[in-house]
Amino acid sequence: MSCEHLICAHCAGPVAEGRCPVCRAAKSDLHRHNHGVSVPYMITLLLLAVAVIVAVHHLAR
Repeated sequence: MSCEHLICAHCAGPVAEGRCPVCRAAKSDLHRHNHGVSVPYMITLLLLAVAVIVAVHHLAR
């Protein structure tokens, strides 16, 4: 999601412009969550990879 088309309920301005503290907080919150893959997702992928490696190692014996 981007803040380009969002309108602030506090100042009625575009959130992308960051006119008021509410806009700036919303813009910061939106952009903070869009960096890469989330930690729980990475942990799940790591556990899945370990399970596959253990299964392959066990079947190879």
